[in-house]
Amino acid sequence: MKKSILIIAGIVGSLAFVSCEESNAASKVKAVNVEAAAKRDAEIEKGAATASFDNMEFNFGTITAGESVETIFVVTNTGSTDLVIMDAKVTCGCTVPQWPRGAIAPGASEEIKVRFNSYGKMGRQSKNITLLTNTASGREILKIKGFVEKKS
Repeated sequence: MKKSILIIAGIVGSLAFVSCEESNAASKVKAVNVEAAAKRDAEIEKGAATASFDNMEFNFGTITAGESVETIFVVTNTGSTDLVIMDAKVTCGCTVPQWPRGAIAPGASEEIKVRFNSYGKMGRQSKNITLLTNTASGREILKIKGFVEKKS
């Protein structure tokens, strides 16, 4: 009895698979999605953007407490697709970066201005500016450092 039930269940299961309506999967794909995927694949084939800097570190030397210093880092896109800097994170509010908000074309260069205010700071200073980018690593780190001495 158990064997006949298993055989009947097997036959019913086989018929269920065979009787399913065959459909063309390609007809369900939206043309808009195919176009978007093609554009995305073309961008991926170009490779990631690459950021090259004239300097990765700036030493402002010795300054007196309360003084501000500024520097400019020059970033060049040495990659084959647009370089985008989405954000710049700093280690403290005493350091203020200004970076290009638009895309940097391959081969083009832009300036990143950084201002350090030494008010309330004493001694050796080292501050990082972390750029969130579309490079392979996703971030680039610039550094400023120096020494702040007491006002006389």
